Amino acid sequence: MSEAAPPVAGVDEVGRGPLAGPVLAAAVILRRPVPGLADSKKLAPAVRERLARALADSAWIALGAASLREIERLNVLEASLLAMRRAVARLPVRPALVLVDGNRDPRLGLPTRCIVRGDASEPAIAAASIVAKVVRDRLMAKLDARWPGYGFDRNAGYPTALHRAALRRLGPCPHHRRLFAPVAEALRAAPAPAPGPASISSPISSILPSELACEENSR
Repeated sequence: MSEAAPPVAGVDEVGRGPLAGPVLAAAVILRRPVPGLADSKKLAPAVRERLARALADSAWIALGAASLREIERLNVLEASLLAMRRAVARLPVRPALVLVDGNRDPRLGLPTRCIVRGDASEPAIAAASIVAKVVRDRLMAKLDARWPGYGFDRNAGYPTALHRAALRRLGPCPHHRRLFAPVAEALRAAPAPAPGPASISSPISSILPSELACEENSR
């Protein structure tokens, strides 16, 4: 984006499919082109990390999250739209247009275009998908240190075979989504694990980056 062009933001979320952890969204306005942007799911972790570092120097970036409590209260789709709204609201520049990955309008109060598979066609959305993925993966690695055994540092909370086996063996931790079927099944079958270094009542904000809007510090 040239400095004179109206600012266009790309928005994407990550974390609707996992059994644990928050939903996280990123909003990105590119100030200059960044080579190599693509759908984050098709990039190797090392490439995502490199691109995220490049974007930090080449774009305006804002993050937003929806917590486990909000996912359970609203449903995961509405929670993801909430995370998108929080991310866009935190941008330092008001965008003239927001490009959103997918077909759901997050009701931003700004001109918005929803684009199915936009992370494969729009650089700003691809940038948002990369940032959101990198930040959430780091967050889940922190959760893994507090709640070992589920493989959060490798599966990011997604329902891999090893994760589901750990759920059956250990029972859910406080960051599991208890309304999701595999977690609810594990709750019925196994006792809850003993509290780890983070107490059961600790909010997700205790491990979120300080710049990330979430339930505990943004309404």
